Amino acid sequence: MRTVTLPDGETVPAMGLGTWHMGERLGDHDREARALSRGLDLGMTVIDTAEMYGRGGAERVVSKAIEGRRDEVFIISKVLPHNASRHGTIEACEKSLKRMGIETIDLYLLHWQGRYSLTDTVAAFQELKRTGKIRHWGVSNFDTDEMEALSGSPDGNKCQTNQVLYNLSRRGVEWDLLPWCASHMMPVMAYSPLEQGRLASEEALKTIASAKGVTALQLALAWCLQRDGVMVIPKASHLEHVEQNRVAGDIELEVEEIRALDCAFPPPTGKRSLEIL
Repeated sequence: MRTVTLPDGETVPAMGLGTWHMGERLGDHDREARALSRGLDLGMTVIDTAEMYGRGGAERVVSKAIEGRRDEVFIISKVLPHNASRHGTIEACEKSLKRMGIETIDLYLLHWQGRYSLTDTVAAFQELKRTGKIRHWGVSNFDTDEMEALSGSPDGNKCQTNQVLYNLSRRGVEWDLLPWCASHMMPVMAYSPLEQGRLASEEALKTIASAKGVTALQLALAWCLQRDGVMVIPKASHLEHVEQNRVAGDIELEVEEIRALDCAFPPPTGKRSLEIL
């Protein structure tokens, strides 16, 4: 399994487990938890969740999945922007901890920037670190100018990651955001690296994948994983999907395959607004 290193020096697997849309139906919780648990068995020991997902339901699924194996897992969760005041961030974190049945979140993110000042949110993050309720903090859905503003704010240079939409069909961040993060030794977390499964129907991708003997989605994941400083968090709520995703971690793309993918999914030629799902 490839790895990425956070600015603080901690190394984590470059492929984790997403939970967006999990926890929405009570009857699915056990199946979803088993899928996450299988991912842990296969070495994908990063789980990404959020208070928003399933209105806390995804965090409850995580609680089931990590029962008896908390020490194996690097857990990421997120605070919604309307909760991201100094007091509200701390309260939201405590609720997430309770739903997951844990004492510490490994990486706590601001889901996107809202009306509260970054100074207040960062101050809350630093307080949560001081009290041991989180170990690291970062952001999500921040464009380059927002990262610059954060970096220039008090304690803003302690940010550990930026989680953004990134996949073969959404390459705008390559123009300036990925280089900015690389210059600050900060890994980028790619959410929806499979475009919520829609990349499976791309004919050009299917053709290249077929020639290599893998599926279109495995190739799409492998492409993301081969980008320096990028980790991926595909959501898979079924055992077979988790196992298929894990195979992508062992796929090596040849130079000509990368060129073919660039032809089918051209990189940006100028600045684009940050895309968000």
